[in-house]
Amino acid sequence: MRIISGEYKGRRITAPKKLPVRPTTDMAKESLFNILNNQYYFDEISVLDLFAGTGNISYEFASRGTEQITAVDENYGCIKFINDTAESFEMNITTIKSDVFKFLEKTTQQHTLIFADPPYDFPIEEFAKIPQLVFQNELLEADGLLIVEHSKHTDLSHLDHYSHSKSYGGNMFSFFK
Repeated sequence: MRIISGEYKGRRITAPKKLPVRPTTDMAKESLFNILNNQYYFDEISVLDLFAGTGNISYEFASRGTEQITAVDENYGCIKFINDTAESFEMNITTIKSDVFKFLEKTTQQHTLIFADPPYDFPIEEFAKIPQLVFQNELLEADGLLIVEHSKHTDLSHLDHYSHSKSYGGNMFSFFK
């Protein structure tokens, strides 16, 4: 994977093969950030990266100037990799090793953007819990946005607060407001 834009543009990051991850493709990531670039000043927002995996999305935000980034994943290897990579690039990324659903139930911190990239094989009930907990616990700022990445075979349009989806190859991003 590589960082698409910003201070670390073009830098390649190679995650250990043993991590249980499926990083967002460069094409999908670039398309997503083109959308977000028209809506936000990255140096003025706070980001919560759920199911952070390799930290791919967190690094992209950090490279573009976001200073308040929290990455949550339950896998120790993923958290260690994000910490090591963030330290080597001198990126300000806070990591939390936790089950995402337990974290969402307990946290009270609001964010401008919440990005969730759960396993594509999640049952629909698990996908539904993400926006449910985010909105129930008021974790988004007033003009905030929840983005859930999923397979094109998963339809989230029936969930509360759903706004729209964008498709990039086999990847989908569903937006919730």
